[in-house]
Amino acid sequence: MHSITELPEAMRRLTEIVREKQSERTADMFEQCLANTWNTTLKRMVDGSTFVITGDIPAMWLRDSAAQVRPFLVLSEDPEIGDMIQGVVRRQFDYILQDPYANAFNESANGKGHQDDATDMSLWIWERKYEIDSLCYPIQLSYLLWKNSGRIDHLDETFRAGVKQIIDLWKREQRHETDSEYTFERSNCPPSDTLIRDGRGSETGYTGMTWSGFRPSDDACTYGYLVPSNMFAVVVLRYVTEMAKEILMDEELAEASEKLATQINAGILQHGVVEDDQCGSIYAYEVDGLGSNNLMDDANVPSLLSIPYLGYSNADDPVYVNTRQFILSERNPYFYQGTAASGIGSPHTPDQYIWHIALAMQGMTAKDNAEQQRLLELMLATDGGTGFMHEGFHVDRPEEFTRPWFSWANMMFCELVLLCSGVTVKR
Repeated sequence: MHSITELPEAMRRLTEIVREKQSERTADMFEQCLANTWNTTLKRMVDGSTFVITGDIPAMWLRDSAAQVRPFLVLSEDPEIGDMIQGVVRRQFDYILQDPYANAFNESANGKGHQDDATDMSLWIWERKYEIDSLCYPIQLSYLLWKNSGRIDHLDETFRAGVKQIIDLWKREQRHETDSEYTFERSNCPPSDTLIRDGRGSETGYTGMTWSGFRPSDDACTYGYLVPSNMFAVVVLRYVTEMAKEILMDEELAEASEKLATQINAGILQHGVVEDDQCGSIYAYEVDGLGSNNLMDDANVPSLLSIPYLGYSNADDPVYVNTRQFILSERNPYFYQGTAASGIGSPHTPDQYIWHIALAMQGMTAKDNAEQQRLLELMLATDGGTGFMHEGFHVDRPEEFTRPWFSWANMMFCELVLLCSGVTVKR
C-alpha cells in the first residue's frame, strides 16, 4: 500500500478536521481507509476516465465504484479530486451504453470474468447480473457531483443517452413477463447465483414497479420487485427530472423521468407496504405482485435500513420507523446478535456474520448522535485487528471475517466518521 503521505492536500486537511473531533484511533483508521481507496483502487485512464476496482476483484462494479468515491464528494471542489470523480461518472456511463443490464465491467475488452454464463455476454463485461441499483448509483453520483462541486461537464450527451437507456430499460422491466428478453443462468453454482425458470426469475405480476433479477449483494431476488431498489430508482429519477430541466434543457426527458418515478412510487405504496401484527405497516424487502412478499433486510445498500440515506423518506416516516424496528430485531432472518456485536448480515455471507456496511448504515440513519457514535465505536472494535473494515465478521469473533480488502466497507466507515464529525455530502 502507498504511503498515507501521498494523499492530496485537501484530503490531509479533511483528516485534520476528523482528528479535532474524534479519537486518535478513529482518525488513524479514517486516514488509513481513505488512503487505501485513493491509492489502491482508483486508476486514471488515458481518456480521462477513472477505473475503480472493488478491492480484491479486478473489475469495476457500477454500484461499488460510486459508493467508494462518495465520501470524496465533500472535497470535489478540489480540481484533482473533482476530476477523479468526474472520470468515474464518465466511465460508468460509457459502460452503461455498452450494456445497461451488466453490473460489472472489465478495464478493457479482455474477456475476463464470467464469460461462461448463459446470457448476452461481451468481452467488456465481467458479470451480467441485472440489478436496478447498478443503474441508480451512477445517476446519484452524477447528481451529487453537480451539487457538491458545481460541475456540469459530466452531464453531457453520453450522460443523456445513458439516462434514456436506463429509463427505457426500467419501463421495459415493468412488464418483465411480456416485454423483457433478459435471462441469466449460471451452471455449477449456488442457487443464489442464478435465476430460476430458464433464467427469467420467479413469476411476477404488473405493479408499476420495475423488475430486478438480483439484489445489491449480487444474490438472486426471491421475488422480482426489490422494494428498496425501486425506492432508489424513484429518488434518482427525480434527480434526472431536475438535471433535465436545469442543465440539459430537455423537457421530454424531464417528463419521462417524472412519469416513471410516479408509476414506480405508486407501485411501492400499493404493493410494497404490508401489515405486520407486531410492528404495524412496514415495507417488504421483495414482492412479486401476485400476493407473495419477503420480509427481511440485507446488509447491502440499497436496503430498507438505508431508506433515509437514499433520500426516499426521512427517518421520522412512520412506515420506516416500523420497518426499522422489524429489521433490527430477530424477526429479520439476517439480524444477528452475539457477544461482540449485533447487526444485519446477508445470505451472501455465512450465518452469524454481520456486515460493516450495515453497521455504518445503522449509524448514518440513527436520529441520535450518541447512537451514531456508538455504532462508530462498534465498527472500530470489530476490525479484527487489521485497521480496516471487512465484508462480514462473526458476531462473537470479529477476527473471523470475509474479504480482508473491501473498499466499499472502508468508505462507508469513512462516511460515518465524517457524519459524526459534522461533515456531510450535500444533496
